[in-house]
Amino acid sequence: MYLGLRQNRVRGAEYDAFIDEFVQAVQEMFPKCCLQWEDFANINAVPILTRYRDRICTYNDDIQGTAAVALAGVLGALRITKQKLTEQRFLFLGGGSAATGIAELIGEAMAMDGISLDAGRAQNWLFDINGLMVTSRTDLADFQKPFAHDHAPMSSFAAAIEAIKPTAIIGVSTVPKLFNQQVIEAMARVNERPIIFPYSNPTSRSECTAEEAYKWSDGRAIFASGSPFPPLEIGGRKFIPGQGNNVYIFPAMGMAVLATEAARVTEEMFIVAAKAVAEQVTDSSLASGLIYPPQSQILDASLRVAAKVAAHVFDKGLARVKRPDDIEAHIRATAYRPQYVEAG
Repeated sequence: MYLGLRQNRVRGAEYDAFIDEFVQAVQEMFPKCCLQWEDFANINAVPILTRYRDRICTYNDDIQGTAAVALAGVLGALRITKQKLTEQRFLFLGGGSAATGIAELIGEAMAMDGISLDAGRAQNWLFDINGLMVTSRTDLADFQKPFAHDHAPMSSFAAAIEAIKPTAIIGVSTVPKLFNQQVIEAMARVNERPIIFPYSNPTSRSECTAEEAYKWSDGRAIFASGSPFPPLEIGGRKFIPGQGNNVYIFPAMGMAVLATEAARVTEEMFIVAAKAVAEQVTDSSLASGLIYPPQSQILDASLRVAAKVAAHVFDKGLARVKRPDDIEAHIRATAYRPQYVEAG
């Protein structure tokens, strides 16, 4: 019953030429539009973004939006630990475009805090189905190589935690239950407040549940996940798990681009967005373990993030409209609000 074109997918030079023809046509028809690449496979997503990011207004939410929401979670967690971003060490479970996108944005955020980009990238370690990504491996793609380390091969994720001593583990493997009791307990041994982010979704693919992370760390974990988990009580304490969902970044970035008619979408814009999300988390939310703004307030949070990103666009000279006197008011006036009117 398949209604599509009955042939194998085009790849290689023919595919690249088709994408280029599409991009050129869009630029001719809609010169101020922003192209967002949704659900492209790793083998295509990274090269496409690399090819066009400095030529047109474009971004890939699966790579950059995911990275920004993860960075926002990290920054929220650091408001609890009172540590600096440059002091952190990250170990990723998964080595695809989501992992490398998050690692790259974290590295660039560290570079904005005063260290070199190479030094920032070196604080990120990747672990995939073939083990720890080390320089001696011959199966790494070009986009993975900046995060390969000169280290002995390791095939156990828990052992890698003991050796590397990361302050945070981030799961983007889409394989459930890999953050098992041994993994969580290892993180709790090497950190007073281990940061544990199983970001794979849906819930059936989450690397661990909120209850597992809190229980196996004696309630010390700082937790956020890609899938929603309900509030729970462990040892007499109530925890509200945060959900690291791109909804905190994607609409706000789109609104900022729309309101400024930005010529480009830069990595710095995603770092600004991540910081704007993290700074909106209240102290009472942090006390319950929630490191993202409540999703019940998502519209207001998004508009605030959009205003911060738009201000950055104007500051960097990337806007194609005149800077308004009140950027936040301009953003709010631009936002579409559906109003449902009862029939008379």
